[in-house]
Amino acid sequence: MVNYLAIVIAALAALGLGLIWRIVLLKPWLDALGKSKTEAAKQSVVVPFLTTFVALIVMAWMLAGVMTHMGQVNIRGGLITSFLVWLGFVITVIGVSHAFTGAKPLLTLIDGGYWLFALLIMGAVIGSFGP
Repeated sequence: MVNYLAIVIAALAALGLGLIWRIVLLKPWLDALGKSKTEAAKQSVVVPFLTTFVALIVMAWMLAGVMTHMGQVNIRGGLITSFLVWLGFVITVIGVSHAFTGAKPLLTLIDGGYWLFALLIMGAVIGSFGP
């Protein structure tokens, strides 16, 4: 059984990290995307934020399920599982997608780095709640 409060808190923590990540790395991220601040400002943020939050809920729920299945619902298990999920699934998918779209390597580093830390935070939060 997974702890749904832990899932929501983990998703919110990863969303908060994403806000900070994008603010701190806005200029290099936009450069890697090939967009200006003006172009980025024209886009609505409502749909991306809602999409991100739903994706983070699903990701946290699946991470909690994997941790529960492995019997490692503690902080250490959360961190290890998160790293392995990132290494085996997340960064590989980002890397392949970016390679085929011709994205700059810096974009892969920025996006991949966010997802690594987001997963680590989610794993730690879920693990801190225990089974």
